[in-house]
Amino acid sequence: MAVINTLGRSASFFRGLLFPILVVIAWEVSSRLGYVAPNLLPPPSEIWTTVIELAKGGKLSEHVAASLLRVAIGFSIGAALAIVIGSILGFSLTLAAYFDPTFQALRAIPSLAWVPLLLLWLGIDEAPKITLIAIGAFFPIYLALVAGIHNVDKKLVELGQIYGLSKFQQIRRIFIPAALPYLFTGLRTGLSLSWMFLVAAELIAATQGLGYLLTDGREMARVDIVIAAIIILALLGKVSDSILKLVEEKYLSWRDIFSKSA
Repeated sequence: MAVINTLGRSASFFRGLLFPILVVIAWEVSSRLGYVAPNLLPPPSEIWTTVIELAKGGKLSEHVAASLLRVAIGFSIGAALAIVIGSILGFSLTLAAYFDPTFQALRAIPSLAWVPLLLLWLGIDEAPKITLIAIGAFFPIYLALVAGIHNVDKKLVELGQIYGLSKFQQIRRIFIPAALPYLFTGLRTGLSLSWMFLVAAELIAATQGLGYLLTDGREMARVDIVIAAIIILALLGKVSDSILKLVEEKYLSWRDIFSKSA
């Protein structure tokens, strides 16, 4: 069974690579034939050369490490707060009536709107960047967890009460398994938003990071650097999401869902 799952993942991985490979080939050919202006969209081979140059100078690893550290810390803080607050408000409809409308209003605020306020409050060091990332991670995780708790089948809860399960046992055996799929969806969404909020922070107040690399490329009119930074961000986001997806599959392996049969 494990071998079959591994083969299935490998086949899915290679199928997922097919479209990007075709895009890169079409992009390279179009650039070489002059259909695309190289000053606006350099060919992939030139962008790859730029990445190699940045990597050899050591700058690329510094930018990637700085961004990874900020996302890791900010996402962890935002996820922890979302799980704690979401659990409390999910189980208490009274508290949710007081606080949830405020959270829903704050959720609608664009990421860039937080930047000037955080800079005024926290300065230009790491604190505003990590806080902004934590804000980006918090809301989707909070929303998904509350939805997961509220959508637990009432019949399961009543069945647990009939069998004499305590409140703690109901949470452990009914609410947590039922809410976990929602939570992992929120975690993956929160992680992707963490990368988006990271760029918003680094574009304005940073001396290191991939967002800073984007700004640096724009100021030097180096489209190749800008596109290279965007591609690296996409790859890092995909890899981190894939890791979280593997964790999800491990902890939710008990589910009998459509995707397994497919």
